[in-house]
Amino acid sequence: MFEQAFKNIDDVLWKEAGCASELDYAEQASWLLFLKYLDNLEQDKSTEAALEGKKYTFILDAPYRWESWAAPKGADGKLDHNKAMTGDDLREFVDRKLFPYLHAFKQKASGPNTIEYKIGEIFGEIKNKIHSGYNLREIIDHVDELRFRSQLEKHELSHLYEAKIKNMGNAGRNGGEYYTPRPLIRAMVQVVAPKIGERIYDGACGSAGFLCEAFDYLRSTGSRTLSTAEGRTLSTKDLKTLQERTFYGKEKKSLAYVIAIMNMILHGIEAPNIIHTNTLAENIADIQDKDRYDVVLANPPFGGKERKEVQQNFPIRTGETAFLFLQHFIKSLRAGGRGAVVIKNTFLSNTDNASVSLRKALLESCNLHTVLDMPGGTFQGAGVKTVVLFFEKGAPTLRHGSGQARKVWYYQLDPGRNMGKTNPLNDADLAEFIELQKTFADSPKSWSVDAAAIDPATFDLSVKNPDGGEEVVHRSPQAIMDEIAALDAESAAVLASIKALL
Repeated sequence: MFEQAFKNIDDVLWKEAGCASELDYAEQASWLLFLKYLDNLEQDKSTEAALEGKKYTFILDAPYRWESWAAPKGADGKLDHNKAMTGDDLREFVDRKLFPYLHAFKQKASGPNTIEYKIGEIFGEIKNKIHSGYNLREIIDHVDELRFRSQLEKHELSHLYEAKIKNMGNAGRNGGEYYTPRPLIRAMVQVVAPKIGERIYDGACGSAGFLCEAFDYLRSTGSRTLSTAEGRTLSTKDLKTLQERTFYGKEKKSLAYVIAIMNMILHGIEAPNIIHTNTLAENIADIQDKDRYDVVLANPPFGGKERKEVQQNFPIRTGETAFLFLQHFIKSLRAGGRGAVVIKNTFLSNTDNASVSLRKALLESCNLHTVLDMPGGTFQGAGVKTVVLFFEKGAPTLRHGSGQARKVWYYQLDPGRNMGKTNPLNDADLAEFIELQKTFADSPKSWSVDAAAIDPATFDLSVKNPDGGEEVVHRSPQAIMDEIAALDAESAAVLASIKALL
């Protein structure tokens, strides 16, 4: 039923002149789903309070609740067409009354981690793009069919919403910025192995895929990290910890922020700790112990260029967004904290000052224990190859004078096929990596490099599989030019000989 409702919503949005792509479809579906979810949440809390003989104070005033403007019901429980607005009346109410009312919650909220603040933030960032009040009425009717009451219903809705985010990621470069293949995220989470009670952070959270997958992982296996009793169900205290003090995110872009909030809500987190901000605008020198996290999981945007004043916030100044994020993540981890970060593979070998300095900083402040080399086509629409860096803060790979040898373990993922839209990454592709990484075992696809062998001048970490066949040696530009000149001279001599014969 839910799947058909989602399809019907997209079908109506496709007819809507104000919605041109999957990005618009996801955005417009998100604010409507959020209001429907909020109504179900308030109804549940009201019923719960009544059973306890208490009075529940609704967040929204009566005229702005879903049951009042979107889906007023008659005594028979069906839509009351006499009260339900449609056409211009509905559009005017949504644009001129509902959105301004909801946006004002940002000023009234007691803090950024409250549901009131999220309401104000969401409805200050997005606009209603459904210009036809008749299309809007049709979509509202489909959204009203959805239920958020049970965990099973939320679970099904979260799967459907993930599919919508994936389609959005395939729709273009902007959408792709918000989508990391879920099998890769799950593998990263399993290797880092977060525990209940640890604070997990993604400073470039996009659609919150890392936080949602970490939540699912902790909900299904977290109890086993706390007790030897296999399969012990999570206590109320554990669940409260997961809800309120475990997952933290920051996101710069409005659309991604809204989708992240909705995605986490559908996964079961009522008031996500996600802040709408430019993470890189924060000076990392101001990060204190209380601001640090136990686990960082992230795929920061790469290729972007940050302004000079933003670069001033970092000791290693560069316009490359991903390099700034990596500095932020290292600084944001507490001593002993673990990180898993996706970055361009050129980071491992680039010879520019920023790349060399950043590799040195990483190796001297963290134990870079694993490098996962991803195949081309992992990220659809992105032309660059990537690696995943797994590291632990405060146990440096390079321990000068300590005599203690450390190693960096590499795994070169080769799924044996060309990756693409019709052939995406799957969980089976990463199963061997997860298994071998536990013991840092050597194999035809994996090997270790002694920290002592890392060049202290360049700190080059490039992926060179010792079993990968003959290494391709790239000639210098000068050598190539010399060969071209020699071939040109040879061609000229041949032509001169032919002319002499004529």
